[in-house]
Amino acid sequence: MASTAATTRRLVFAVLLAVASVAGVTAACIAAVGLADALAVTGLSDPGPITTYGLSFFRAAGEIAAMVAIGHFLFAAFLVPPQAGGVLDADGYRALRIGAVACAMWAVCAALLVGLTVSDVSGVPLTQLTPLDVWSAAGLVETTAAWRTTSILAAVVAGTGLAVLRWSWTPGLLIGGLVTLVPLAVTGHSSSGGAHDIATNSLFIHLIAGSLWAGGLLALLGHAIRGGRHTDVAARRFSRLALWCFAAMAASGIINAAVRIQPTDVWSSTYGLLIVGKAAALTGLGVIGWRQRRSSIIALQRDPASRRPLVWLGFTEATLFGLAVGVAVGLGRTPPPQPTGEPSPAELALGFDLAEPPTITSVFFEWRVDVIFGAAAVAMTWIYLAAVLRLKRRGRPWSARRTACWVFGCLIVLFATSSGLGMYMTAMFSMHAVVQLLLTIVAPALLVHGAPVTLALQTLRAAGYDAASGPREWLESALHSPVIRTITQPWTALGVFAVGVIGLSLPAVFEIAISDHAAHMAMIGYFLCSGILLFAGGSGGGEPVPTPRRVQMPLVASALYALVGIVVMNMQNVLGDAFYRSLKLDWRMDLLSDQRLGGQINAAGGVLAVLTVIAILLVQRYRPSRKAGTIPAPGLDS
Repeated sequence: MASTAATTRRLVFAVLLAVASVAGVTAACIAAVGLADALAVTGLSDPGPITTYGLSFFRAAGEIAAMVAIGHFLFAAFLVPPQAGGVLDADGYRALRIGAVACAMWAVCAALLVGLTVSDVSGVPLTQLTPLDVWSAAGLVETTAAWRTTSILAAVVAGTGLAVLRWSWTPGLLIGGLVTLVPLAVTGHSSSGGAHDIATNSLFIHLIAGSLWAGGLLALLGHAIRGGRHTDVAARRFSRLALWCFAAMAASGIINAAVRIQPTDVWSSTYGLLIVGKAAALTGLGVIGWRQRRSSIIALQRDPASRRPLVWLGFTEATLFGLAVGVAVGLGRTPPPQPTGEPSPAELALGFDLAEPPTITSVFFEWRVDVIFGAAAVAMTWIYLAAVLRLKRRGRPWSARRTACWVFGCLIVLFATSSGLGMYMTAMFSMHAVVQLLLTIVAPALLVHGAPVTLALQTLRAAGYDAASGPREWLESALHSPVIRTITQPWTALGVFAVGVIGLSLPAVFEIAISDHAAHMAMIGYFLCSGILLFAGGSGGGEPVPTPRRVQMPLVASALYALVGIVVMNMQNVLGDAFYRSLKLDWRMDLLSDQRLGGQINAAGGVLAVLTVIAILLVQRYRPSRKAGTIPAPGLDS
């Protein structure tokens, strides 16, 4: 028995090593072929074969390691159940340890890439660089700084993973593993030039979806090779996730390619041919995934011990994933065709041009869909309406008022991030103030009133006795977790809200938030999350809270908005002055006057919006209940 277990461990390790090797060798070969073109575009000297081959090899191998880590964290968190007491069982524990080790390898690869990238961008062979040279140059180049950050993040996640025994930590480790991919998304071809906002956002989605798909497949394949328990459950759950990941990868890949290359250049450039190769690999993966659903999943449902079809198709799919990652890394090392024309300063900074001043028509009817938040708003609407339809089919009614609140809340998020308003907010403080108001007050109030948690609990079915826990159990576990109970405490939620409102009135913070794309996206996410916590904070961590106390929070929030608005109105220096002037817009208005207008919007709009919410809460509190003596339930679903 012990020898069999050792053999399977070696086989699993060999599979993971083989996939990483396929990815690394493919990327290195592409880098060698495209070296002359890359040097001609950059004008740099040849850094030598160690850098040429090593940079691509370790990046591809490192990305496979990151996928292995993410996939095994996913496996431990959601594909196999823990023990009844919340402690990971043998399969989950093994997956978590493999994920932690893979994350450590990801940290090592990222650390090696710091030195290799310094050699690459300087044109100096790695053997001629000292550790002091690498350290001093690492913070001067965006790409090397990103690799250094990645290495630190991956090391932290790996160390945490080695110390975890309980299931409740595994979703956090999965999130941590995904966060290590962020520096990759905000550097490289997608982070520069025109339309870099769309390119960066689509690349981020592409990386997340690809890592969940490839990593989950490798974790499932290893589990099947070992003959682990609940393989049928894990395969069924992963199959559903893989379908969504395929759709996300296909859509984001098309969007990213469309802003990097013209259709006429696809067949006449190395960059275009690599895109074709990557598309062919993705198509092949989709076909294999379809075949998995048609054969392997059905075979496992009939007989949970029938793992052979899953393993053989999994081998093929894993190899193709290795090739796809290698091609993707080679694509990132290959310069795209140079666009015709010189982009404007605004286009270089924002990703798009703002040639005309804002008008009613441009604000409402000129749209540039935000690939992350705009797509999320559409997806949230569709999921919510699908859940309502499912309840209706079961003969259970759902409030039309709550549905309307959710839909309108999602529409506001879509409008604030993807319309002309979302475009001009990057260049005008007054427009920024309007978006901040919509995303911290109006949209969150509507979304919370849509009661998504209650809808989910009514829609999702319980796993049943002695069955593997599913989405309903995961949601209930999250709602009762100490983290959720803490952040939904009323004054904790208000504190999170206050940090965002006050922090963005600080010149240094505001400058970073508007000038850096990743920080800008984080700011929008913080707006939404802090607002949702503010209105959900009336739950008091799940305990009923009297209406007067629930009214106090919006009152304090409105006073905070008014105070910050007054401070901004009286400022003599312009927030984000250097960035706004760097855009060199021909129609630029007086920056200080525009900032004072933004302060007025913050002060007046914030008070008006929150007082409206207070009025709604009071009406709910004192209107007649359907049952005598009942009080409307506060909190997330108030």
